[in-house]
Amino acid sequence: MTVPLRRVLLLHARDAFAGQARIDREWQALHYAAPPDFARAVAEYDAFAEILRAFGVEICWMPPEEGATLDALYVRDAAVVAHDGAVLGRMGKPQRRGEPAALGAFLESLGVPVLGAVAAPGLLEGGDVVWLDDRTVAVGEGYRTNAEGIRQLAALLGERVDEVLPVPLPHWHGPAGVLHLMSLLSPLADDLALACSRLLPVPFRQRLLARGVTLIEVPEDEFATLGGNVLALAPRKALLAAGNPQTQRLLERHGVDVWTYPAEEISRKGEGGPTCLTLPLLRA
Repeated sequence: MTVPLRRVLLLHARDAFAGQARIDREWQALHYAAPPDFARAVAEYDAFAEILRAFGVEICWMPPEEGATLDALYVRDAAVVAHDGAVLGRMGKPQRRGEPAALGAFLESLGVPVLGAVAAPGLLEGGDVVWLDDRTVAVGEGYRTNAEGIRQLAALLGERVDEVLPVPLPHWHGPAGVLHLMSLLSPLADDLALACSRLLPVPFRQRLLARGVTLIEVPEDEFATLGGNVLALAPRKALLAAGNPQTQRLLERHGVDVWTYPAEEISRKGEGGPTCLTLPLLRA
């Protein structure tokens, strides 16, 4: 999850939001903090995508899906990408249940094979999946991903991995809130990660330390502004939502180069940071 990002799937805010009328219809039912401003969201997303382009990342643009909600913007959640294909999730948020099938069809058009899909009663969202290395996957178990979803993911990945490690997640704000494992842990290099230790299970945190991972702690007052959700563009090169200066200083103090993007409309109001906005297809 930290080697250089080469190819990524995105869904532009212009297509996910479609216009202010759709935003005004949907934002409350989807538990957004406030209604995004459509024009500002489009401008923010343009700036976000330009950072990726400047870094040399190839962008594959997902077409809008009929019947999808505003949340389709957060493409990470609908699938888990392995080195030779993708596993389609089954969304814990009921309004998003149609996203994995649409994403699977588009992935196959890009030449990314679909290895299988999680079926009911399993739940699996990609934001809960953290690859600790090429053979070890940690998966948050909470309201968006359940034990059966983790079992099915392990079966579909098969011999591609040595271990699928369930990580129990806290109740936090309850079923309507957004709390994925990647809300609490953002890998930055093989030996470095940004973490919210106060919400991590002790055995899992100890496991990370035993692997030689240094944990940079997210400042408490920047957790709500997505300071803990950081996308690694390469080892020790990270993309962070603007407005988290303490987190940025901490990262830089640990030798991490940081890029920031304007995040109020496309990230903070929907509680989806840069990892949520991106589905990495190739790192090399």
